Amino acid sequence: MSANFAIRRATPADTAVLADISARCFVVTFGDSYPPIDLTGFLAETYSHEAIGALLANPACAAWLLERDGVAVGHALAGACGLPHADVAPGDGELKRLYLLPEAQNGGWGGRLFETALAWLERDGPRTLWIGVWSENYGAQRFYGRYGFEKVGHYEFIVGDTRDHEFILRRAAVAAG
Repeated sequence: MSANFAIRRATPADTAVLADISARCFVVTFGDSYPPIDLTGFLAETYSHEAIGALLANPACAAWLLERDGVAVGHALAGACGLPHADVAPGDGELKRLYLLPEAQNGGWGGRLFETALAWLERDGPRTLWIGVWSENYGAQRFYGRYGFEKVGHYEFIVGDTRDHEFILRRAAVAAG
């Protein structure tokens, strides 16, 4: 029997589910990169029910769950751009998170989840979009490049006392047509 995948918009009722899948995806993807004390503090702050609940209650943000047979296996988060780049302008959007558990990868669902977030970001028309990505995540950089995102800067992503070198990617507003 094949698994049934679906993408749905997360609501405030999904706070616990989104907090759990967010933390699990981050640990699976990057957990070995940080000292345990840094990782524990980051997870407690960034993926707490309070932090996730605030995101879901914010009309300027949107989150989606990728579910397999009704169980969350990935998520995306989008909203106003908060990246530290001089060219960020009011109205610019940002893909803030796009994570899938390993068992949900390489089936096209990451692309579908990303396209869902892009459609929401551009729901009122084309605008400049931004993404922050770890400098050593070459697969993600290639993936975003296929959607027209280009490296325009860098910054430090802070996890406890650890400073990761992140790239800032940008895609200019794409006219419909």
